[in-house]
Amino acid sequence: VFLAVPSWSRFFLFCLIRSRMECSSDESSELSDTDIDDYAEKAYTDLKSGKLVARFGADRFRCPFCPGKKKQDYRYNELLQHAIGVGASNRAAKVKANHQALASHLKTDHADAAGSLPPRQAVALINPPKPVQDQELFVWPWMGILANVPVEQTQRGGAIVMQQLAGYKPIRFNAVHSPDGEYTGFAIVRFNKDWIGFKDALGFHNTYKSHHLGKTDWEASKSDKYMFAWLAKEEDYKADDPVGKFLSENGDLKTVAELQQEMSRKTDTLITSLTSQISAKSKYLMELECKCNQMDLALQRAMEDNDSLDQRYNEEMRKMQSTAREHSLKIFHETDQLRKQLDEKENDIKRRSKQLSEIVAQTDMERRKLENERKKNDGQNDSLNMARIEQEKANEGVRSLVEKHKKEKEAALNKILLLEKQLDEKHQLELDIQQLRGKLEVVKHMEGEGVDVKKRTEELNKDLQDRIDAMEDLEELNQALIIKERMTNDELQDAKKELISGLVDLLGPRSNIGIRRMGQVDEKPFIEACKPKYGAEADTKALEFCSMWQDNLRDANWHPFKIVTRGEKSEQIIDKGDEKLVGLKEELGEEVYKAVTTALVEMNEYNASGSYVVSELWNNKESRKASMGEVVEHILKQWKAKRKR
Repeated sequence: VFLAVPSWSRFFLFCLIRSRMECSSDESSELSDTDIDDYAEKAYTDLKSGKLVARFGADRFRCPFCPGKKKQDYRYNELLQHAIGVGASNRAAKVKANHQALASHLKTDHADAAGSLPPRQAVALINPPKPVQDQELFVWPWMGILANVPVEQTQRGGAIVMQQLAGYKPIRFNAVHSPDGEYTGFAIVRFNKDWIGFKDALGFHNTYKSHHLGKTDWEASKSDKYMFAWLAKEEDYKADDPVGKFLSENGDLKTVAELQQEMSRKTDTLITSLTSQISAKSKYLMELECKCNQMDLALQRAMEDNDSLDQRYNEEMRKMQSTAREHSLKIFHETDQLRKQLDEKENDIKRRSKQLSEIVAQTDMERRKLENERKKNDGQNDSLNMARIEQEKANEGVRSLVEKHKKEKEAALNKILLLEKQLDEKHQLELDIQQLRGKLEVVKHMEGEGVDVKKRTEELNKDLQDRIDAMEDLEELNQALIIKERMTNDELQDAKKELISGLVDLLGPRSNIGIRRMGQVDEKPFIEACKPKYGAEADTKALEFCSMWQDNLRDANWHPFKIVTRGEKSEQIIDKGDEKLVGLKEELGEEVYKAVTTALVEMNEYNASGSYVVSELWNNKESRKASMGEVVEHILKQWKAKRKR
């Protein structure tokens, strides 16, 4: 139907559709067209009363309805163009009403800022656009010319100008430059190539013309304070300036009738092409119908053949079913016989399985018993082996200890025998010396009895001197041995001290050899004695008591010992009647008393003069003092065990 309408009518139909689309866009806004004037009056009242401020100085303005824009500082003509452009655009109804009110406010209340504007440009007059002549030449694609565009508005592709002209839907912005590259102050905006783009271009042209900012106004005033705009036509296209050069390079001159004829030709060509395609499709469709009829005949024949095949198939199936039925009956009969035989076999298997289960159960019980017996015997054997190994270790330790004691005893006996021998020799020499001295006295008294007293005296004096020299030599040897023994004992004590200091971190309370602090009071009995009396404070009280009695042991004025003679020997023992010890026993019990008396005995034995604690190598296993040999043997065993690990 659309293609049947004449070309000029099609143009107005496009315009009608465009206007209906704009109406539908306006109707979708929050205000209706009838309410725009009322809303504009309200906004104008707010501006005039000062509730909304648009002017901040002599020539400084801002748009109070566009707070989000980057540019907030306008000149009068810039803000007026902005208000007029947005007020005439297809924006929302409220936005249009606000900007119409702003334009009225600027023209009415701030006309003094217009300066040298001619009156017909200062006051906006809305004149309807003249109808377009059919023979009038336009630049196609449709282009609009802008004059006096500030250079800062041409940056970023003329984003500011494109935003101001958004209601006319321009698609591109180009600033016009002279051949030497200088900006001429003119810019070109392009619109869509269709009739809707032509309508937008006409609206753009008529709006600026209605506000006396068109081409004739620009030619009349040549003012650079306002931006002028118009639709590019023949005279602009043929002008010998940068704008004309740009238009001639990027467009052509065409009338509306020529465009309509060109579109009609394209439409006729399209119709011709579609008609030929429809004819070809119709021919192809007829060929398909012939093929379809042929296929229907072939299908009918195939169906007849299929029916005959089905009939033969059904007869064969009936025969096969009869044969299968007879075969099935035979199989059922044989299956019944096999099932009976299978049941008999199954019963026989169950009976034998039951017997086997009983035998297996008995075998499992016997196997478990044997396993338990074996584990029990293995455990006993392991225990016996461990006991045998421990016994062997104990025997080896006893043998080594006995051997060591034997060697130590032999060394001590040899030393004692040597000392006794030396003592006997000394006594014999002293006896000989006394005898010789007695003989010498006897010889002196035998002078008148025919004895050669002088000769005998010389012999006796010589023999006596030899014995005295031998005794002195023996005395010197004895002194040397005593000094050497003392030096050896001192070295042994020094080595013992070094050994104790080096073994403090190596020997623990669970090892056979340890270090015992002789004369130190044990804390454990104090803690056990204080728990029933002091409860939660038992540990603190126990430490106080233990520290107090340790100080008592260091007191040189307190010596709770008495001397007891047993046979030919005298020894010191604890005086059980001492007042402090009796009070301690009554207050804290027998175990604390034993701990204090044990520390007293140890301190009296090891350091009676100094009254301080002495570290001693101790045999923890036998609760006695450990010899150096035992300590060395224990260290060697530990060292060998570490090397094996």
